[in-house]
Amino acid sequence: MGTVITVIALLFLLIVVFGAYATVKVVGAAKRGVDRTISQARRTVEDTTLRAKTFAQPGPQGELAQLRLSLRTSMRATQDALQAGAAEDESLKESLSLFERLSTHGHELDAELKRLETEPDRNTLATRLPGLRERTQRITRSADSLRWAARDRAHRFAGDDLDTLSAQIDMEAGALRHWSKGPGPPRSWPDEPSADAETSEGRSTPGNRQAGPEDRAGRSAINPPGQRPTYPWQKKPRPESTT
Repeated sequence: MGTVITVIALLFLLIVVFGAYATVKVVGAAKRGVDRTISQARRTVEDTTLRAKTFAQPGPQGELAQLRLSLRTSMRATQDALQAGAAEDESLKESLSLFERLSTHGHELDAELKRLETEPDRNTLATRLPGLRERTQRITRSADSLRWAARDRAHRFAGDDLDTLSAQIDMEAGALRHWSKGPGPPRSWPDEPSADAETSEGRSTPGNRQAGPEDRAGRSAINPPGQRPTYPWQKKPRPESTT
């Protein structure tokens, strides 16, 4: 009885532990989903605000917003392209590692541009804008180069696969169109001809004439229907005595 209670207690404990683990995993997944949604929403709001500043604030302030917007757009597009490609192409993992190093510089520049948005001294902004513009162009140019290289590589692989597939289809189509009259299926042994077949062959073949009445009468006279053949080992019937 004690063993049964121990087994039941262990099963109950395993169920509780498994339930707690599953709950933690579900809560963690839900939290990550919520965080991802919040991040996407925050990003969308920031991008919309930067676009609005680009048109609403001329001068250095508007140019700062334009630099941030171009930087964030380029880096985000490159990150998505490399992460999607690295799942299928192992060689892109090195490119993804390089992009992570480039992202460090991108985040630093974005933070600096964001701080300068609240700078009231326009002369200071005008002085620093050429250097900020040059850094932004270098980072976005590097990001664009990685992104387009990854896309060209994916398109190249897809084109090679399509060329191979097209060649195989052309070969198969040519084989299907190439037909010739080859040897037919093996002939089976014919059945014995029936009487109707013999009659039809006698009528259709010029060298085999159908037997006339005289021929049939001759064969009947040689082998009468009621006469049976005799064999040497059979005894001859003795003649009946007339005495």
